[in-house]
Amino acid sequence: MPADPVAITADLIRCPSVTPAEGGALTFLEKTLKAAGFTVHRKVFHEPGAEDVENLYARIGTNGPHLTFAGHTDVVPPGEETAWTLPPFSGEVKGGELYGRGAVDMKGGIGCAVAAALDHLAGNGGKPQKDGKGSISFLITGDEESIAVNGTPKLLSWVAEMGETFDHCILGEPSNVNELGDTIKIGRRGSLNGHLIVRGRQGHVAYPHRAVNPIRGLVRLIEALQGEPLDTGSELFPPSHLEFTSVDVGNKTVNLIPGEARARFNIRFNDRHTLDGLKELLHARAKKAAGAEVNFEFMFEPSNAGVFVVKQGPFTDMVVGAISEVTGRKPDLSTSGGTSDARFIAAYCPVVEFGLVGQTMHQVDERVPVKDLTALTGIYRRILGAYFK
Repeated sequence: MPADPVAITADLIRCPSVTPAEGGALTFLEKTLKAAGFTVHRKVFHEPGAEDVENLYARIGTNGPHLTFAGHTDVVPPGEETAWTLPPFSGEVKGGELYGRGAVDMKGGIGCAVAAALDHLAGNGGKPQKDGKGSISFLITGDEESIAVNGTPKLLSWVAEMGETFDHCILGEPSNVNELGDTIKIGRRGSLNGHLIVRGRQGHVAYPHRAVNPIRGLVRLIEALQGEPLDTGSELFPPSHLEFTSVDVGNKTVNLIPGEARARFNIRFNDRHTLDGLKELLHARAKKAAGAEVNFEFMFEPSNAGVFVVKQGPFTDMVVGAISEVTGRKPDLSTSGGTSDARFIAAYCPVVEFGLVGQTMHQVDERVPVKDLTALTGIYRRILGAYFK
């Protein structure tokens, strides 16, 4: 009897794994995958100043080719629970839709991948291929919805230290825009967070000649940094974009010129830039605008969210073919949207993102049509079948 992706997803939803809590979700996956013959590892990683995070790595098979399914079981908070049609951690079906926090992002994707893998193994006598070759694994983190420090990056590093490698990865994030099968993510823009700090000299507002107001300098630099586009885009990506998200002087007194002013910003950048090159460009533009009058400094937050894109070829063609066979749609190959854990995985192997439709993710009444869970499982099954031929 085929594995039931609806039941598996519902069981995951019933685990209140609000980031970074494990909530029982990894325990459920460990039990399910061990029963199918997977070797399962649970790893907790630590980082000063960040919460500990529990992760899971499970593998069946010892040789190549090696296909891994990646994802996260942590979810965002449900918000006001009384606003939900059904309780956010009930995993109940109503009107042909499965409700619950994480139904779309992304316990549904994990549930479908697990169901597809169980079906594939059952057809091969418990092996990735009938001749015993090949490996299937699951790379599941618990902090994707948080700061992503103690999850996928460290789990990938730990797997590499064990001498294991991946050939390809499917990340089950909700990639589709309107209908299942309309979009595959083959790349993502990079993301750079930073602070622009301007230092002046504190003083009384009645005696401005005795002070240097850093707000004036900060405004000048903000205008200069946003006044000229970073680029005009590239073949696969839209133009890079800088956006200031906060300005703060920490001043609660109306008659005091502050000594320092700060602004926080984010840049989503395309493949015409690297992280280091982008930092140099910002500094050069700010220095030109500042002249000798403005004392400024950039502070950049630690980031490994660089640009990545997967080259089209046999692997992407295979995924597109499986989607078309099940849905009748030819998906767009997209690089739009924010960041995901694919940015870490791309350093280890080619990765594509394909999961459910993302319209209700992070919303009250997050839900997924049961038919989409069934269809996504069918797509993953076809990918597995084609991959291990």
